[in-house]
Amino acid sequence: MGKVLIIGAGGVGTVVAHKVAQNKDVFTEIMLASRTKSKCDAIAEDVKKRTGVTIQTAKVDADNVPELVKLFNEFKPKIVINVALPYQDLTIMDACLEAGVNYLDTANYEPLDEAKYEYSWQWAYQDRFREAGLTAILGCGFDPGVTSIFTAYAAKHHFDEIHYLDIVDCNAGDHGKAFATNFNPEINIREVTQKGKYYKDGEWIETEPHEIHKTLTYPEIGPKESYLIYHEELESLVKNFPTLKQARFWMTFGEEYLTHLRVIQNIGMARIDEVEYEGQKIVPIKFLKAVLPDPGELGENYTGQTSIGCRIRGIKDGKELTYYIYNNCSHEAAYKETGAQGVSYTTGVPATIGARMFMLGMWSKPGVFNVEEFNPDPFMEELNKQGLPWHELFNVDLEFKK
Repeated sequence: MGKVLIIGAGGVGTVVAHKVAQNKDVFTEIMLASRTKSKCDAIAEDVKKRTGVTIQTAKVDADNVPELVKLFNEFKPKIVINVALPYQDLTIMDACLEAGVNYLDTANYEPLDEAKYEYSWQWAYQDRFREAGLTAILGCGFDPGVTSIFTAYAAKHHFDEIHYLDIVDCNAGDHGKAFATNFNPEINIREVTQKGKYYKDGEWIETEPHEIHKTLTYPEIGPKESYLIYHEELESLVKNFPTLKQARFWMTFGEEYLTHLRVIQNIGMARIDEVEYEGQKIVPIKFLKAVLPDPGELGENYTGQTSIGCRIRGIKDGKELTYYIYNNCSHEAAYKETGAQGVSYTTGVPATIGARMFMLGMWSKPGVFNVEEFNPDPFMEELNKQGLPWHELFNVDLEFKK
């Protein structure tokens, strides 16, 4: 039905390339582009072996608007799937506007010099995309992404009002490394070392990093220590579901991971500002990224599974209802299908489904939108078909207090 261009050749880009190729009924031509064309070529070769589908490849600097526009004008995609770095969201959106191309990403824009998650920069594009007749779909990974769609589905089918929301993200996998991040180390470390924040009674309450934590029980996994952190979908969810009284995000971390993280911070390797080293300016966290294991190469020996979902309390027909909707994803199964581990898989599959929704006209309207603003039902159907089946539990102990 149309051409798609994927930007980014990391673990998530690998999954998107494989899943888009599996949906060739919708994506008639595919191009994968990144700063390093050899990475794109290797992914395209693997996709060809697994699916028989040919993917074109290209070199592009996602920080360079004219270079992006040139590529867009040459390939003429109907939609761009941006799985590059969050710092590059705005340049890719600018290029889409100039070339007349629709847009989808998995993470909101973040300034290079500040660890700050905020949708304001991308929401500011609303009028420009609407006037251009183009669609921009924001945050279509798992969290953000599926967690927001889970919330929209719950609001549509099970609740008159949602009052309390806990998004819970557990990775119970084992990759056998002393320390490694499951996605881009630079982004991952910036995310989990910033201050926490949650929404309560119309206000945002800030916490110190990892200050609030407790043990939560995850399906098929069991109890895991879970830490309150800030995550970007909270900002859009409290805006789009105004009955929310409280919204929080919890993520599991092992003690060994946190120990390594504290050391990295204490010795200054998590710094995002430049320091001088042997006459050159370097950013410590960028150097750290270069020596840590590549997240895209963790899959081969990764065991265990992830469990991500929404625990919701609200009102239906005047009575209180508790509801838990979640997905568990096997690292081994993800690797067998795509050559990538489960964290990349849970981000790449939803991005593909979101682009499919756009191509089929189900998620196509001019402007800039978070995923919960679209009809969740067809997306939810595709999750079951595309490898991320979901499960519902009603009237259960959600392990969280009002």
